[in-house]
Amino acid sequence: MCGIVGYIGNDNAAPILLNGLKRLEYRGYDSAGMAVWQKDRTIKLIKRTGKVSNLAACISIDKEDAGVGISHTRWATHGGVTEANTHPHVSWDQQIHLVHNGVIENYQTLKNSLESKGVTFYSETDSEILANLIAYNLQQLDGEITTKTVYKAILTSLTNVEGTYGLAIMCASLPGTLFGARKGSPLILGVGKNEMMLASDASAIRARTNEVVYLDDNQIVTLTEDNFSITTIEEAEVVPEISTISWKDEDAELQGFEHFMLKEIYDQPAALENAFRGRLDMGEGISKFGGLNLSRQDIRRIDRITIVACGTAWHAGLVGEYLIEKYSRIPVEVEYASEFRYRNTPMDKNTLVIVISQSGETIDTLEAQREAQRKGYHVIGIVNNVGSTIARENDGGIYQHSGPEIGVASTKAFTSQLLILAMLSIYLGRTRDLSYTDGCQAIKAVMELPNLVKQTLQLADSIKGIAKKFAHYDDFLFLGRLEMFPIALEGALKLKEISYIHAEGYPAAEMKHGPIALISEKCPSIVIVPDDETLKKNLSSVQEVRARNGKVIIITDSNEIPSSLADELIIVPKAHDCVRPVLMTIPLQLLSYYIALELGRDVDKPRNLAKSVTVE
Repeated sequence: MCGIVGYIGNDNAAPILLNGLKRLEYRGYDSAGMAVWQKDRTIKLIKRTGKVSNLAACISIDKEDAGVGISHTRWATHGGVTEANTHPHVSWDQQIHLVHNGVIENYQTLKNSLESKGVTFYSETDSEILANLIAYNLQQLDGEITTKTVYKAILTSLTNVEGTYGLAIMCASLPGTLFGARKGSPLILGVGKNEMMLASDASAIRARTNEVVYLDDNQIVTLTEDNFSITTIEEAEVVPEISTISWKDEDAELQGFEHFMLKEIYDQPAALENAFRGRLDMGEGISKFGGLNLSRQDIRRIDRITIVACGTAWHAGLVGEYLIEKYSRIPVEVEYASEFRYRNTPMDKNTLVIVISQSGETIDTLEAQREAQRKGYHVIGIVNNVGSTIARENDGGIYQHSGPEIGVASTKAFTSQLLILAMLSIYLGRTRDLSYTDGCQAIKAVMELPNLVKQTLQLADSIKGIAKKFAHYDDFLFLGRLEMFPIALEGALKLKEISYIHAEGYPAAEMKHGPIALISEKCPSIVIVPDDETLKKNLSSVQEVRARNGKVIIITDSNEIPSSLADELIIVPKAHDCVRPVLMTIPLQLLSYYIALELGRDVDKPRNLAKSVTVE
């Protein structure tokens, strides 16, 4: 949630900040603002509601500035979408300019205390409390305002704050210095040549440098254009570890596609190949993972697996439950991360916990991971962002290597998660009791998957035509059985996310236990019908819908279904059941995309949503 970009260096700050904000806009686009030092040693503050383009229209990027600034694109939490609530926030005495990602939980207590001391507030946000608190504590320090005194004021303030924050801070009396701090909300330091940057995500930095430092919780960073230092909130010095961003800057660009979502749908063959590259052993009929930090004896001792995730990743976890139980015979439970940490969930001592998060910064999933580790469970993560907090804190993990995913609605990250869970189920199964022959068949299916996805993407034009016919319905049902039920849930979520059409996913057989009351000619059903043991049962569900005048779209890999049984029939290539969920997902992504396009929605930036949920 929210995007932060800070810059200090030899170039003009404003265009660099704007470019960074555009790359972070998927994190929030309710409003945007920046504060930039001018040549006359004043700070220019500009804020606008709406998207970053509204801010850009007010800024002359050709005008020279002093090369120092902070900026922010907002996803509203405390307070409405107004210019007063837009970041950066400025302290009542004009000393502290600050941008904030996170939530200050004790903001009302802090606000009451500061107001009693004569401090004035102008916004409804919790973030303004931080600016005023730092400024107030700075005033309490005698003498000249220096880097040391501002640092001390920040340190004192943060020790009184409850909640989460990623911060970039400027002081009006220190034109050549930026400060940053992090607790529970991502913040990255970009290390360039005679320039430094702060950002919520590496995509805002990659255009300037590929060298970064991933800040940990309770760390404060002080930056000048050619140097930086990091300390903990206990004032211990930190020896930084500089990492290199592996993906290219152009990976986060449209490359000729109309939207990032469409680009990322078409990225899927390459993303899937990246997910299995170097991880398949056809000779042994097994997948392999180097970072689990589990011996084969450890795996033999696993009695249960708990998968923890949110949103789309939770749907992937549900598919993983079916596959792992099928191939390894290990019982699996899938938990919402937002509830896991607050429940006293009974778990066997030999339980393996798997957390799934594309960004690796999802706060609910991160806190669930910490809770599981606190209780002594081994936690592995399935994560796309290599330098993320979840990836750095877990006990072992599997990187997706999908590249940056900019569209808010997840596509290639989801199918990559499905494939990794399929490979993990093969690995666990072969380590326990899956036969060599079955393992070889599954590994072969994984290797063939990218080509099958390419074939499925060739259905795009026909699906676009279907979308035109169905775009103006107000309600949809998505139905599937077994591992296709989570795919139905994901299809419904995609349609809701980007088209704002009400949609629900159900197990196909459960339709007659209540949801069938919704069936009418005004509520189409999308039924996922794999060519397996559930085929006839699924077709019975189709007949139940049609008997009530409901329109039906069938997605199937069977060539035996009469076209007369459905209003529209979408046939994907046949595939092994371990990778079939991936193929069934592609038409649902395309259908949602084209329906949203037909309705004129902002596909990449749907209302009220943000890509990475870093606040509880």
